[in-house]
Amino acid sequence: MARSVFRFLSRQPDPVEIIGETHVLRLPKATDYRQWYRLRSDSRAFLEPWEPTWRADEMTESAFRSRVIRNEQEFASGQAVPLFIISRADEALVGGLTIGYIRRGAAQCCMIGYWMGERHAGKGHMAKAVRLAVPYIFSSLQLHRIEAACIPENQRSIRLLEKAGFQREGYLREYLKINGQWRDHLMFSLLARDSVPTGNSSD
Repeated sequence: MARSVFRFLSRQPDPVEIIGETHVLRLPKATDYRQWYRLRSDSRAFLEPWEPTWRADEMTESAFRSRVIRNEQEFASGQAVPLFIISRADEALVGGLTIGYIRRGAAQCCMIGYWMGERHAGKGHMAKAVRLAVPYIFSSLQLHRIEAACIPENQRSIRLLEKAGFQREGYLREYLKINGQWRDHLMFSLLARDSVPTGNSSD
């Protein structure tokens, strides 16, 4: 299991980096647009079945820059930590992982969601990214519970969560509108006291 280093910086564009042996998780930057555009464009047919409907301006640079600003605001306010997954071998963007819907008070909980570029899928990138994010969520954010929801047909995502130690909790009817349709989801969770398995696994 890769060791993580949490680096907190005092100013933008990198308020936080989660550094492992093979990957870095960090906030998106405006200069990531070209890499992001190529990866998302090439992966559109691969991603659309699992995501909300893409807007007409989804892939424009102006929309991306607005998203980066919104990400920084959400991070600064403690609402979310939207991260890009960068391979350290070639500094390539391979996907994204968002720690979102952060609830404090009695809940101390968050949701995670993720996406992977098609050409990088099945190579273990997302499994390693989740293993980097989990200690950050429990130790640095000091949350108690991580939730993740996925469409029952998404067997790749189910295997990823189960290998990362998440437990299946229930069935959520028409939970999210995905690709234009209200879709049922399975709910998974991981608690701070749960043991997280070590070793390599694929996404």
